[in-house]
Amino acid sequence: MKKAILNTLRGPSRRKLLQVTAAGVLAGVATSNLPGRSSAFAAEKRTGKTLVAYFSRTGNTRDVANQIHQSIGGDIVEILTTHSYPSDYRATTEQAKREQESNFRPQLTTEIQNIDAYDIVFVGYPNWWSTLPMAFFSFFEKYNFDNNMLIPFCTHEGSYLGRSVSDMKALCPNSTIREGLALRGGNSGYAKTDAAHREIAEWLHKLKIAA
Repeated sequence: MKKAILNTLRGPSRRKLLQVTAAGVLAGVATSNLPGRSSAFAAEKRTGKTLVAYFSRTGNTRDVANQIHQSIGGDIVEILTTHSYPSDYRATTEQAKREQESNFRPQLTTEIQNIDAYDIVFVGYPNWWSTLPMAFFSFFEKYNFDNNMLIPFCTHEGSYLGRSVSDMKALCPNSTIREGLALRGGNSGYAKTDAAHREIAEWLHKLKIAA
C-alpha cells in the first residue's frame, strides 16, 4: 500500500519526518482569497498551522512543494489515490482527460485528521487540461475549508494556472484564495533551478507568508 509522508518543520533549522500509512494520521490546514480580504488577512497574525498539500506524478510539483515547505515550515503531505497513473506522458493526459469528462472522483488514500488545526493550505498540482487533477476535486469535497486561506501553485506545460483557480473557488466558495504561482514543468527541470527557487521566494515574500 502506498504511504503518505508528513514532514513537520518547526522553525527553519529543525525538521521532523513522520511516515504514516495512507490511512494514517495527518494534521491539516486551510486558507484562501476573496476580493478585498487578502491584504487584511495577510497582515493578521497566524494562529493556526500551515499545510502544504500536493499531488505530483513526475516529481516536478513535489520539488516546488518541498521548496515552499522549507521556506515556511508547517506540515507537508502528498495527496495519493488508490489508482496510479501511467509513466508515459501522453497516456497520463489521456487518462486525465477521461476523468475530467466523466467528472470522476478518485478515491484518496491520504487521510488528514484535525484539519481545523490549520488556517493556511498551499495547494500544489500539475495543470492537467487547464485545471486541477481530479484528485483535488475529491480532496476539496472531502474536507471543509470554509473561512480558510488556500494558496495554489502548479507546474504546467504552457497553460499556467488555466482555470484551476476558478474551479477551486467553485469547490471552496467560502475560502479565501490568494494569488497563485505557476512554474514550468514537463522535462524542463525548471523547478529545481536557482531561478525557480528565486521565483518561489519572491512569491512567498509578496504573500507575506515566508518564515
